[in-house]
Amino acid sequence: MSENETRDQEDSLKQDDGLELARKMAEEEEGIGRLPKGPSKYVIPTIAVAWSFFQLSIASWLILDSTFIRAIHLGFALLIVFLNYPLFKKPRFGLKFLSTTDRIPIFDYIIAIVAAFTALNIMIDYAGITMRYGAPITRDIVIGIALTVLLLEASRRVIGPALPVIALLFCGYSFFGPYMPDIISFKGVSMNRFVGQMTMSTEGIYGIPLDVSATIVFLFVLFGAMLDKAGAGYYFIQLALSLLGGFKGGPAKAAIVGSGLTGMVSGSSIANIVTTGTFTIPMMKKVGYPATKAAAVEVAASTDGQLAPPIMGAAAFIIAEYVNVPYIQVVKAAAIPAFASYAALFYIVHIEASKLGLRGMPRNELPVFFKTLIGGAHFLIPIAMLLYELIIVRHSPELAAFRAIWVMALLMLIQGPVKAYLNKQPIGPAFKQSIIDIFSSLASGARNMVAVALATAAAGIIVGVVALGLGGLITEIIDVVSMGNIYLMLVITALASLIIGMGLPTTATYIVMASLTAPAIVTIAGQQEWFVPLMSAHLFCFYFGILADDTPPVGLAAYAAAAIAKSPPIATGIQGFMYDIRTAILPFMFIFNSDLILHNITSWSQGILIFLMACVGNFAFASATQNWFVAKNKIWEIPIFLSVTVILMRPDLISKLIGIPHGQRYWVYPIGLVIFGLLYLMQKPRIPKAEPAPAA
Repeated sequence: MSENETRDQEDSLKQDDGLELARKMAEEEEGIGRLPKGPSKYVIPTIAVAWSFFQLSIASWLILDSTFIRAIHLGFALLIVFLNYPLFKKPRFGLKFLSTTDRIPIFDYIIAIVAAFTALNIMIDYAGITMRYGAPITRDIVIGIALTVLLLEASRRVIGPALPVIALLFCGYSFFGPYMPDIISFKGVSMNRFVGQMTMSTEGIYGIPLDVSATIVFLFVLFGAMLDKAGAGYYFIQLALSLLGGFKGGPAKAAIVGSGLTGMVSGSSIANIVTTGTFTIPMMKKVGYPATKAAAVEVAASTDGQLAPPIMGAAAFIIAEYVNVPYIQVVKAAAIPAFASYAALFYIVHIEASKLGLRGMPRNELPVFFKTLIGGAHFLIPIAMLLYELIIVRHSPELAAFRAIWVMALLMLIQGPVKAYLNKQPIGPAFKQSIIDIFSSLASGARNMVAVALATAAAGIIVGVVALGLGGLITEIIDVVSMGNIYLMLVITALASLIIGMGLPTTATYIVMASLTAPAIVTIAGQQEWFVPLMSAHLFCFYFGILADDTPPVGLAAYAAAAIAKSPPIATGIQGFMYDIRTAILPFMFIFNSDLILHNITSWSQGILIFLMACVGNFAFASATQNWFVAKNKIWEIPIFLSVTVILMRPDLISKLIGIPHGQRYWVYPIGLVIFGLLYLMQKPRIPKAEPAPAA
């Protein structure tokens, strides 16, 4: 065997190992902890399928009190966690059963049943608990403490230690507040009040976040699991490759489109990377992208999938409840920042291709567009149904998702038999496999929901402590720390979101930061006579919670992409974060320019103008941060690019400075466009000459 063949074989083995590691990370996030053997292997999938059927029932025919729905939702999640995840990942203290993954120990069966009972207690004894809410008896306190402890332990097993530790700190603060320094002292609460707030009312564990998880988020996650199981992720990336793969840096551009489409419904950065990155990262490396940059592009595209309307991450539905607006208003507010962010990422990968002198893939190596489009067009039907229900008919998100799930299930049922018929294969086995795939997606959807359900419930503890009277105090503390400076406060909030988000899921990060800082942002801005819409404050927390997914040194999304690309994880995370800086600037802009979230904007022409200028402004910012426009920047050009960004994203600020009335602020846009054009003319003579194409 030649040296080249040996090297190729070694590279192939490394690629396989990296893909396997990424898949394991995706499985852990999906909720696959144990793989029991024998009859017990059916226990967890059966419970998961039952959970999915329950959620579909309450969305259609089963009418229950909202508190009962939250309790049952949490009960299912706790049951699955304690059966699915061992106490320790590795054997400790010589007790192997505490870390076994090939069976479910009796010990965990007992804990799972007890945990589910504590979650269901508010439903079982609803009348009694309602009557004695202000004066819990000993049984209420014991069950309440048990639920809190078991919930935090379940969160530790699934999410990691960060969220339980933060929740415990808040719990400790609620009791020891009187003994704290004056600036953060708090009158404290009794055990009766604490238990009543957390486990006997809908102001703590059973609060709004858990309600959104139980009524809306589950159905969207299930819909995404069904799409993934049916093969939609592969279809999206093939479609994107057929359309964009031949252009300069084509595989990277295809990765952005494919990951954006997949991320809208998956809600998981890691799962998105494994689905699309498996195909796009090797292709990016093949056309010349370095491994680190190929992985970073996939990280940036997959992470931002949760920002993309009309189907956003779980936190977007919670925003609608917190701000008390229809979900479609959240979609409207998030539209311009999200699409401008993706447009800028397109621009960045084009810049990278220009820097490296890359070309696209040969057309004969790419899928044929129309053949690919028609071959998977049926995947567009349930998505179209969902969009029709959400945008045109304006039905509730849960009803829209429920109807889209039925359409998706019908397609999954007939997809296999139709393919078998066209390929002249037996229809019976294909029909049987379709049914198995449907049940498998029901189980997968429930597994995916475990982390979200526990994150919302555990974050509810923090929200509950804040509601005990800390809200006003937190605003005062933030005001003191930021010295009343709204800009400094936003920087502190952004950094705190990134740090907390390193160890928490996006949803939990948003809930924690929104409950602590969103009201403070609005209040402190108001004190400085600066109106900040509540929606802007919540989206600010949402954006930085998502950006934490690829923030080094933790950034799990970067680790998954690096495993596939065989690149250094930290370097991948840093490069991904550099690409995502173009997203990080958007929240600071829409906090002060509410036009970017279409606040009080009802004209389509006005909205399109704002979007186009936001895109160009983000392009200018990307050119400054990537040190390239059409040629390498000179040092003095970078401030000019940044000034274009400010002019096009903050026309209100520039119009105020030069004395133009606020109502005529859009006349500032031509100034920014002219400066951007002049930068192009200045760099045009420095454009690197393309190398001649090699002879055929």
